Amino acid sequence: MTEPLRIVFAGTPEFAAEHLKALLASPYEIVAVYTQPDRPAGRGQKLMPSPVKQLALEHNLPVLQPPTLRNAEAQAEMAALKPDLLVVVAYGLILPQAVLDIPRLGCINSHASLLPRWRGAAPIQRAVEAGDSESGVTVMRMEAGLDTGPMLLKVTTPITTEDTGGSLHDRLAEMGPPAVVQAIAGLAAGTLEGEVQDDSLATYAHKLNKDEARIDWNRPAAELERQVRAFNPWPISHSTLNGEALKVLAATLAEGNGAPGEIIGASKEGLLVACGEQALCLTRLQLPGGKALNFSDLFNSRREKFALGIVLGQPVDAQ
Repeated sequence: MTEPLRIVFAGTPEFAAEHLKALLASPYEIVAVYTQPDRPAGRGQKLMPSPVKQLALEHNLPVLQPPTLRNAEAQAEMAALKPDLLVVVAYGLILPQAVLDIPRLGCINSHASLLPRWRGAAPIQRAVEAGDSESGVTVMRMEAGLDTGPMLLKVTTPITTEDTGGSLHDRLAEMGPPAVVQAIAGLAAGTLEGEVQDDSLATYAHKLNKDEARIDWNRPAAELERQVRAFNPWPISHSTLNGEALKVLAATLAEGNGAPGEIIGASKEGLLVACGEQALCLTRLQLPGGKALNFSDLFNSRREKFALGIVLGQPVDAQ
């Protein structure tokens, strides 16, 4: 009877935790879990463990949280674990070559895109934002470059016109884990060959930020409709209405003309806002201090707020 593979897992968010769950149910031995240091979260800014850390502690796995893996001490600590394989999923720290060289079978990574498209930090949201027709998960061998290694396995899913960043994330978080378990079996058996990425087809999925989520009404409505879906549930597309923040959680493409950002219609169906091309019908909004509501509910209770001719996104007047 051969010894089970000794696996070290490195990951941080929910997407990574789903992969750890699958590995815990596999025949392989998880000898340690690496995750990012606890971060302040929520209104109280209390230090919160990552979803991966929470899951690891529930299963009594050793958890390591070095702030960097670039120093010799952290590298020696990993080498002492004598891993056969390092499985990395949305870990968030750069792995230097010295770390990639530690495991006997190397390091593999589950990345939420169809590489070489959307290398980088926010592949799920960028695929929705760009109007891609499909996405998926690529399991690859890791190299020192960012998401550049040979591809071992791909699973794909269509992106629908209803998909949000959140819905696509949840689907890929279901598809990725079995693909990783399958890839590990292939590596252990020596039957899985990597396919080199074509760098000329690579695109880069830059990290998301709240500033970028501000709606620029001069853009075509078709682009903004995709942005609203891509940035839900985070960072949420936003604008201003009469100087107050307005979060836009859902919208549909519509016809209509007016100055960019101008309210050109309001009904139970939604708030019609003119864009650089066509118009956007805002169907779910959140006002300051309130919760997210369908526009039909806001229209009934706060109709006066949405008068025709008001322009969204105007800079707040200096007091």
